[in-house]
Amino acid sequence: MNEWPGYQACKRTLISTLSGKVLEIGAGKGANLALLPADVAWTGLEPHARTRRALTRAAAAGREHQVVAGRAEAIPLPSASFDAVLSTAVLCSVDDLTEALAEIRRVLKPGGRLVFLEHVAAPPGSALLRMQRLIAPINRIVDRGCDPSRDIAPAIHAAFSDVALDRYTAPGLLKIPFIGGTARP
Repeated sequence: MNEWPGYQACKRTLISTLSGKVLEIGAGKGANLALLPADVAWTGLEPHARTRRALTRAAAAGREHQVVAGRAEAIPLPSASFDAVLSTAVLCSVDDLTEALAEIRRVLKPGGRLVFLEHVAAPPGSALLRMQRLIAPINRIVDRGCDPSRDIAPAIHAAFSDVALDRYTAPGLLKIPFIGGTARP
């Protein structure tokens, strides 16, 4: 496992390499916008109306952008229309991870890639995983569906044929594991 500064560097590097048309799923309030290259044609997919309003204001800062209402499991955009899809701490909260990854594949152009930075389940048998599972039902209610015990890496490997990822550990008492990387169909 890599340390947290490595994760932060990975995030900056991966996002800075994006180009062309980029779809960010679960774009939130636009925290990643400042990391994107200025010439990216960015589309933010966000299911929550209040958050979409804040996202629209943030995205309006001088870049080509579009904010779309929707969920990752049913992306309301044409097939093969994006050079990349960006997901940061979103796949933990989708209702159907397999369907969300299938939708991401669907909207990617040939040769496109998924760029992901996600927290994941702790190692099997660990006390941290037991705790993640214990708090998951409550966390899903208070944190917009986030399941801290979801193991996202195997699902990405199952949905994509070319996956490169690194593992990181967040600082603090709980040492939450994260992954960062890319995947191509």
